[in-house]
Amino acid sequence: MRFYFLCLFVISALHVAAQDQEKLSTESYIELYAEAAVENMKKSGVPASITLAQGILESGSGNSDLARIAKNHFGIKCHTGWTGKTFHMDDDAPNECFRSYEHVLDSYRDHAEFLRSRSRYASLFELPITDYKGWANGLKAAGYATNPKYPELLIGLVERYSLHTYDQPGATLPSPTKPSTVQPKPQPKSPPSKSKTGQTYRLVYINGLRAVELLSEFSRPQFEQAFELPAKRWMKYNELGPADALVAGKIIFLEPLRNSAALGTDEYTVQEGDTWHSIAHKYGIKTKALLKKNRAGAGSPLETGSKIRLR
Repeated sequence: MRFYFLCLFVISALHVAAQDQEKLSTESYIELYAEAAVENMKKSGVPASITLAQGILESGSGNSDLARIAKNHFGIKCHTGWTGKTFHMDDDAPNECFRSYEHVLDSYRDHAEFLRSRSRYASLFELPITDYKGWANGLKAAGYATNPKYPELLIGLVERYSLHTYDQPGATLPSPTKPSTVQPKPQPKSPPSKSKTGQTYRLVYINGLRAVELLSEFSRPQFEQAFELPAKRWMKYNELGPADALVAGKIIFLEPLRNSAALGTDEYTVQEGDTWHSIAHKYGIKTKALLKKNRAGAGSPLETGSKIRLR
């Protein structure tokens, strides 16, 4: 009997955990990562359409365990020479080793580097950057995936979501003001006042973390109900106190802050009016972590023009 109740408890806990995990739609995934795909295309020559299509396919639009836990959006396995973190799961064989990253953008950069550094993919870089069909077929021929329908799946995603438009010079990226992952619930009493555009927030993406920029003022109960996130949790994520108001222009993170800024963001030049807290949140990192990196205390002064470490 005790084992029976233990099983019920475990199943219930797993169900709650699954409900607590906010799922991304494919449209939201594209909105979040199109810019990263285009930037990698400019640096590496991998078409943005192919990067996005592979990310959608390999990660289930960012919802797979490998994507959520290991931040690995391209199914890249450890291979010889990988010295970073790892994540093990069953794939073609039991308990296979996959690369694990600190941030999703690290996965995007490593995907481009992985293709550039393997000789078996060299012929792909001789194709026009707009030849997504050639790339899709070439990836399968070079052994990127074992699924015989891999090219058709990639091409289908490119065409269904018009991803090939991101391969064109001067491509227009998705509007950051388009609501995507989280939709605020209508409030029957005293809803947040809307901005001139009619929206109350916009989704932003900082240091691999989902956050919202408030376009109108929220009360704490309104924010908690709109985003289905307990006040204790989002207040802890954002290091907020009882006196901190949710005013227009404020950035509120929807998941825990990190201990370091994104790769390539190593230093920051202090501006007039900056505080340790404001700088930390600008880059999606914890204030305590920022202070520790700079061997500073909570009351340490900041001198305008000085450099502080972010990583």
